[in-house]
Amino acid sequence: MSLKDFEIKHKLGEGAYSKVYLVHRLKDNTDYALKKVKIGKLEEKEKQNALNEIRILASIKHPNIVQYKEAFLEEDYNYLFIVMDYNDNGDLYQKIVSQKKKKELI
Repeated sequence: MSLKDFEIKHKLGEGAYSKVYLVHRLKDNTDYALKKVKIGKLEEKEKQNALNEIRILASIKHPNIVQYKEAFLEEDYNYLFIVMDYNDNGDLYQKIVSQKKKKELI
């Protein structure tokens, strides 16, 4: 598995150490969310946190939690990529902000 297996459509969001993209995997003709974590600049504790995130994602199976699919390294670029199901309804934070604006409960 490598980045060459995907077509990047657009960026969905970003955090302190990562960016998330909507991608299309050519092999199965399916859209996924791809989290791109730059590990080259991370300190050892932050690298361990990234690996723990993968372990946790892989262990969780629930209909209300986005499903982890796989992860791979692109060592030439010092990136870790995490492939997850894509939810076109946005993330939980976006939903909370939207509901707060409407003053409605989820």
